[in-house]
Amino acid sequence: MTGICPAAVIILAAGEGRRMKSRTPKVLHELCGRSMLGHVLAAAADLRPGRVVVVVGQGRDQVIPHVTERAPEARVVVQPRQLGTGNAVRVALESAGPIHGVVVVTYGDTPLLRGQTLADLVAVHHEEGNAVTALTAQVPDPAGYGRIVLDSHGAISEIVEEADATPQQRAIREINSGVYAFDGDLLADAVKRVATDNSKGEEYLTDVLAILRADGYRAGFLRAPDPAEVEGVNDRAQLARARRLYNDRVVWRWMLAGVTVVDPATTWIDADVSLEADVEIGPGAQLQGHTAIGRGARIGPGCLLADTTVAPGAAVTHSVCVSAVIGAGATVGPFANLGPGTEVPGSEGGQRA
Repeated sequence: MTGICPAAVIILAAGEGRRMKSRTPKVLHELCGRSMLGHVLAAAADLRPGRVVVVVGQGRDQVIPHVTERAPEARVVVQPRQLGTGNAVRVALESAGPIHGVVVVTYGDTPLLRGQTLADLVAVHHEEGNAVTALTAQVPDPAGYGRIVLDSHGAISEIVEEADATPQQRAIREINSGVYAFDGDLLADAVKRVATDNSKGEEYLTDVLAILRADGYRAGFLRAPDPAEVEGVNDRAQLARARRLYNDRVVWRWMLAGVTVVDPATTWIDADVSLEADVEIGPGAQLQGHTAIGRGARIGPGCLLADTTVAPGAAVTHSVCVSAVIGAGATVGPFANLGPGTEVPGSEGGQRA
C-alpha cells in the first residue's frame, strides 16, 4: 500500500465488553479466522507506521499474549482504569514518548475497517494540513451517534453528541466514527487539557478536537466509502453481522480473482486462506485457517478444510480435512475424515480425477 506512512497507530483495546457476556475479552472474539483485534492490527500494518501502540485494560492477561503473537513489534500499554478514550490516548502517549508526525487512533472492535480507508484518512490529513482529521460516515439512521457539524468552509466546526444536539443537529446524517488522524505534537498537548466535567467523569477524545478548534487549528474529515467499516462490535449479534459482511468481502475478492464460488451465501473463507485461479468451490464449503488450494482444484459441496493444502487438480467432496496434504489430481471423499498429518498422494501424472 503506497502513500504517507504515519508516525504511529494507536489502537484502543482496553474495554471490558460486558454485552458480549463472555470470559473472552471482546477484542479477541473471532471472525473469519482472526480475532477482531487481529483484523485491526492487520489494517494498521497496511499503513507501514513507525510505531503501533495497543492500549489494553480489561482482560489484558489474554490480550497481551495475543498482541505479542500477532504483532511482536507493537508496544502494549496498560490503561489501569478505563477513564475514557481521551485518557487511553494520554496514557499511550505518556508511555510511548514523543511522537512527531501523523498519529492515527482507531479501535480494537472495528474489524471491518480497511487499511486502505485508514491510508486515505492519512492522505487527506496531510493534503489539507489539518490538525485533526476525523473518519466519518453517512448513515440513514444516525441515532446514538455524535453528529458532524461543518462550518462554511467545509471543515468540522464541532462534534455534537446526540443528548446535546438540537432538533436540527439531530437531523444530520454525518456521524463521527471516533477514528482520527492527528498531528502528534498537537495531540500530545491537547490531550493533557481534556476536562472530566461530565456525567461519567471521563476524558473524551472528542474534546481534543474541540480544544484544537478553539486554538485556531483546522479539523477536517474523510467519509468512509462504506458505513459498515466504522461499525463497532459490542454483542454477539453485531459480531455475526460483521462476520457475514467480512466473509462477503472475502468471497467477492476471490471471485474477481478467478475463483468460482457456486453459492456465495453458504461459502465461508477465512482471511488467511489462499486460492489459485480456476478453483471451484461448491455449496456449503468452509475453508479455514491457512488452507491453500491449487489451480483447478474442486472443493465441495459440504467440505470443511482447516489448515489443509490441496494441490492443483485435486477434488474433495463432503469431507473434513484438518492439517492434511492432498496431492495433485487426487480424489478425496465423499465422507472422508483426514486428520492432522494425513497425506493423500497425487494421481499418476497429476491429472484431475
